[in-house]
Amino acid sequence: MEQNRREFVKTTLKAGMSVSLAPAFLLPDSQNFTAQVLNPRNRVPVSLIIDDSTCLVNMAHFGIPQFAEVFPENYKQDWRKLPREIPDSFVREFGEWSIEHGVKGKYSIVPYPACTGWVNRFIPGWTKKELENSLNVVREVILSNWDIHPEMVSHTRVIDIKTGKPYEKAIPEFMENWEWSQNKSADELAVYQAYALQILKDAGLPCEGITTPGGYGSRNHENLAISAFQSVRDVYGSEIPHYFRDLFTEKEKSVAPKVIFPDNGNKSDCVVSIIGCTGDWFGGWDGLVRGDADKFITEDLQNGRMVEVIESGEPAIMVCHWPGIYFNGEKVGFNILKTIVSRLNQKYNHLTWMKLSEISRYWAAKETTEIAVSENALQLNALFSCHDFTLKIDKPIQKLKLKTGQAFNKISNPGELKTNTFFSDETSTILCFNLEKGEMKIAMDQS
Repeated sequence: MEQNRREFVKTTLKAGMSVSLAPAFLLPDSQNFTAQVLNPRNRVPVSLIIDDSTCLVNMAHFGIPQFAEVFPENYKQDWRKLPREIPDSFVREFGEWSIEHGVKGKYSIVPYPACTGWVNRFIPGWTKKELENSLNVVREVILSNWDIHPEMVSHTRVIDIKTGKPYEKAIPEFMENWEWSQNKSADELAVYQAYALQILKDAGLPCEGITTPGGYGSRNHENLAISAFQSVRDVYGSEIPHYFRDLFTEKEKSVAPKVIFPDNGNKSDCVVSIIGCTGDWFGGWDGLVRGDADKFITEDLQNGRMVEVIESGEPAIMVCHWPGIYFNGEKVGFNILKTIVSRLNQKYNHLTWMKLSEISRYWAAKETTEIAVSENALQLNALFSCHDFTLKIDKPIQKLKLKTGQAFNKISNPGELKTNTFFSDETSTILCFNLEKGEMKIAMDQS
């Protein structure tokens, strides 16, 4: 949650784990045809990661005094001036706006927010009915467009999961944001993360991934990846777990998702590391520093971090913190988001908003699907299914048909690409379809 929360991230995993970094792959066959996996519907994925959100509790108000106990010189904000609550009326307003404008991403629910109380039981300071109403708002207006993540257990003090109590000492070695996670084994991290996930499951919320609080796991990346896979798979049975740990704002660094295989010999078991591409330029984790939409995309639509990443073709995933979106009732970050979305819509017509789980599934399918192209058929063998799988073949095609007999519709404008359509010119063909798990055959007619 601190301002430099992800600045000291390691970018390379240790030996013993395989990571796929290529944005696409080419698979030649005996006829020298190739198939390249493109972005879904040949559009650039965009998304928004919301950290430090939960039910009712303003994490900045309750978290800052706990951080100040550990590092008093670094946390001198007057936290008493910050509202203790981010009201459900704002959550509903935000969620309904997101649905109306198609904005998607990830929304944290901190399970034991700043040690105030439990989202699956009660939070002192609010009635049990108020907590249940808050969870219902999440179900009604957040779940459709947002993945739910725990941001570990409290996002402040480390919890003794045998007792449910915070450890006694408020020192870096017993804070989730700092040292506790850096020397833990994958199994130790997985057990702790499973504890957080189980609270959300008991509260009736779905989950396919986790978010790291502050510097959690920043120097223990290999074990973090393995533990993310283990904990999400164990508690929820998710086919493709994912996690958010890193963000890069440097132009030269790739922000493509990393598909990681904890067991090198089994590609059906994978976890996806989602990479953010911006800093929090909305309103900050503490709701004290006003943001700037121009850092994302300028008013003339020519510059900004989102422009850089979108034009590279990699997923453009913004990062923010919920207290800054609300910004003490002034909604500064929310208004900045509205400006960004308006500017992106003015400049681009080839974006697709996606949840992190959707991006993870697509990248896992992209990295693991075997593809063979012959004179008159496209043969695929997929470990994972996914929607809007999109391929480019380096030859013109007149007709395409699935094994079931369903024909693809040919379109004249590649910008209209959707499921079971294709566009073809004199040199190549782009086709979009729902990828099925297992073997799949698409017949091709060049005549």
